[in-house]
Amino acid sequence: MNPAPYRVNARWPETPATATVRLDPVGEPLPGFVPGQFARIGGRSLPVSALPTNGGLGVTARRIDGPAYTTRIGDRLELTGPYGSGWQLEKALGHDLLIIAYGIGLATLRPLIRDAVADPRAYGRLNVLIGAPDPSTLMARHETAHWPTALTALTVDCPGPGWYGAAGPVHTLLSRAHFDPGHTTAFLCAPRHLLRATAQQLLRHGLPPDRIVTGSLTDGRPTAPAPIRTWEESDA
Repeated sequence: MNPAPYRVNARWPETPATATVRLDPVGEPLPGFVPGQFARIGGRSLPVSALPTNGGLGVTARRIDGPAYTTRIGDRLELTGPYGSGWQLEKALGHDLLIIAYGIGLATLRPLIRDAVADPRAYGRLNVLIGAPDPSTLMARHETAHWPTALTALTVDCPGPGWYGAAGPVHTLLSRAHFDPGHTTAFLCAPRHLLRATAQQLLRHGLPPDRIVTGSLTDGRPTAPAPIRTWEESDA
């Protein structure tokens, strides 16, 4: 796959160790991305966290991702992609949505959330449940105000001074969500142990396995979405 040059037009920190970079094509853009896909910069696969309509894109990088994290406005980066199958939100038309993210897993789910917010009549109730290790690593704390149609809940594993919100695993927020298990699609991106715990809770609530789509965090990096059966069978 031939790389395409993109220019950095904006950069903003998400947490002390992650940043999102807005990139616009210098010439011919890469083929169109869909929510849940990845771009590759400098040999690192990065979740696409924004999909502007002009052919540009946003990627979220960690400090260890090198140039994608340390880049400055005006820099030029070589990208390849898209990679991965995407979340396939269109399969959830008419359903309630459960979007459950932990840490940087929110980056790959953010375009899906924005698509659902932009077209509320296409779906039922939208629930966004977000967890993180501690308040400093909680992404999108201020962005949730731009999701007016979503029921949003936040939690952290280790609350610190000044945190007055929920504490505990992200799947404990399911008690706050509003959804009909028989007509709900869930999209999850979290470390494997949280995926398993959350999926088990969803199955107990009555969600069919084929309505639970997961993306694992491997070494802190989101991986491509897959049906729940894929990783259940791989553990057998």
